[in-house]
Amino acid sequence: MFTKILIANRGEIACRVMKTAKRMGILTVAVYSEADRDARHAELADEAVFIGPAPSRESYLQADKIIAACLATGAQAVHPGYGFLSENADFARRVEEAGIVFIGPKHASIAAMGDKIASKKLAQAASVNTIPGWNEAIESPERAREIARDIGYPVMIKASAGGGGKGLRVAFNDLEAFDGFSSCRSEAKASFGDDRIFIEKFVESPRHIEIQVLADAHGHTVYLHERECSIQRRHQKVIEEAPSPFISEETRRAMGEQAVALAKAVNYQSAGTVEFVVGKDQSFYFLEMNTRLQVEHPVTECITGIDLVEMMIRVAAGEALPFTQAQIPRRGWAIECRINAEDPFRGFLPSTGRLVRYLPPPTTMEAAGPAPEGGGVRVDTGVYEGGEIPMFYDSMIAKLIVHGSDRADAIRQMREALNGFVIRGVSSNIPFQAALLAHPRFVAGDFNTGFIAEHYPQGFRAEDVPHDDPDFLVALAAAVHRSYRERAAGISGQLPGHGVQIGEDAVVVVRGEAGAHRHVPVHIESRGAMLVMVGERSYSLSREGTLTAIRASGLCNGKPFTAQVERHGLWLRVEHNGLRIEAMVLSPRAAELLRLMPFKAPADMSRFLLSPMPGLLVDIAVQPGQQVQAGERLAVIEAMKMENILTAARAGTVSELLAKKGESLAVDQPILSFE
Repeated sequence: MFTKILIANRGEIACRVMKTAKRMGILTVAVYSEADRDARHAELADEAVFIGPAPSRESYLQADKIIAACLATGAQAVHPGYGFLSENADFARRVEEAGIVFIGPKHASIAAMGDKIASKKLAQAASVNTIPGWNEAIESPERAREIARDIGYPVMIKASAGGGGKGLRVAFNDLEAFDGFSSCRSEAKASFGDDRIFIEKFVESPRHIEIQVLADAHGHTVYLHERECSIQRRHQKVIEEAPSPFISEETRRAMGEQAVALAKAVNYQSAGTVEFVVGKDQSFYFLEMNTRLQVEHPVTECITGIDLVEMMIRVAAGEALPFTQAQIPRRGWAIECRINAEDPFRGFLPSTGRLVRYLPPPTTMEAAGPAPEGGGVRVDTGVYEGGEIPMFYDSMIAKLIVHGSDRADAIRQMREALNGFVIRGVSSNIPFQAALLAHPRFVAGDFNTGFIAEHYPQGFRAEDVPHDDPDFLVALAAAVHRSYRERAAGISGQLPGHGVQIGEDAVVVVRGEAGAHRHVPVHIESRGAMLVMVGERSYSLSREGTLTAIRASGLCNGKPFTAQVERHGLWLRVEHNGLRIEAMVLSPRAAELLRLMPFKAPADMSRFLLSPMPGLLVDIAVQPGQQVQAGERLAVIEAMKMENILTAARAGTVSELLAKKGESLAVDQPILSFE
């Protein structure tokens, strides 16, 4: 067994690998860029090596620097995590040639599966179901259109070296096939340096289901059941679960056996994932093989009790798998939510900056540790309170994983855990996750990869958040306000006859757009528990929890709850099950006077182009005095590996440039003005 390994990655996956290594008694070496000098993964490791500037192409993608760090520290093996160099066959080969063990498959296996055209031919040879399509590189958009007609619309146009949603288009007609081919080719050339494109049949109402495989160097290959990854936004997974609520035992076995056959065909040795697209009739077709650890590996660990990172390390050290296919259990149900630094109410634009508050829910499970009998909550993260979410890397803050006795129990636990996940300083997608988990079709397991596009065609809005009892948030605001007032009334030294008075009748003013606030009369009684009447409904809130903490918890009508409550001046921000309100609790007279207050409209910013997110201004495409038309490109902002092109909303003349190329922008910072 190794005594020291280097993790060629950052963030949560680097921290995750370190947990297993530490449990196994293996020393760890971290690598870090300029942006990650104070990162959690660099702190957790036994040693840390600086490898260059913030952009990943100058640091985490520099194979020479990583190999040099291994040699300098005496690391005998390197774990690549996921992303960066994890599926780079040339890097794996160079690591092996330097006398270092690559904790992953052999470079030949990575190369065979990394080329989508070659991997599909290998799958066909191994008798794995493949989607009808054209598996040779297509030379022109005209030829792409002809092939698409022969296969039959709809078709999927894909870059051979594509991944992460890049180099992928779905075409339903000749025009979309022609344009999609051109877009895919240019995108693939820019992102991967490989512009080869192929076309295959698009499976309608598809589900994305993947099989986890493990193989050693002694001829043993097994599958660890499946993961359901169909809840996706723009080809990026949002929620993953294991097992799938859709497939039958027969389909599960057939998919697992085909995944094993494919792994054996390429002499696979390590953890890997074979992805399938599954039709509504449970027909399934090979999509691709990921020759690395997956982001969503924790859900498989929960239901099997097998530490996948440990297995990768042991296989790389030459050990045989310690179990057979028949010995792999499947216990309970696990769900993972990716908690990302993005604003769901602003088109999911990246949100970078400092984590002013970071308080994950209480955990009962740990990576690299056994799952408790009754299930529980696990958080895999690479951040900490006060740390930065840099603009140079992906937007993941943490992975929230729950394990329940069945799917309904897992959903319940996840909703409660999301309620208790406190993130301030950057926006997060927690409200969106909460809405998805409450959607009736998700709860019923009736969804496919088009679920989010179908149900949120205009993007995600505040009114899209379902809540079975919105008045609970009003009652909680009233109870919290009453707690503050009682504390104020108990302060000694108050002037006799002028102390804080507490009335039982109040009005909860819920903030609305343009000053159109909603006034909700409430009656509050405080006798042991806090009794709040909202209309005809009563809410008995116990004082046993922590009502006035940012993570408020307790009992409401005898049932436990977790919510978030925060003061902003006179306003309280209350969040529960994804719904957020801002409320002010006033006496009836004060609420009456508030109605008479004039509304002050915000300044008109329509003549400015504002940055919709924090990021780097990589290009300004116009000059002062230039006339632009609606839809014309104005500027490009880059953040978290995404380029966002800003266009003119209407025709006009550019007056002044207010930001410079290369400048770091804040949200709503003016970039230019119009006359």
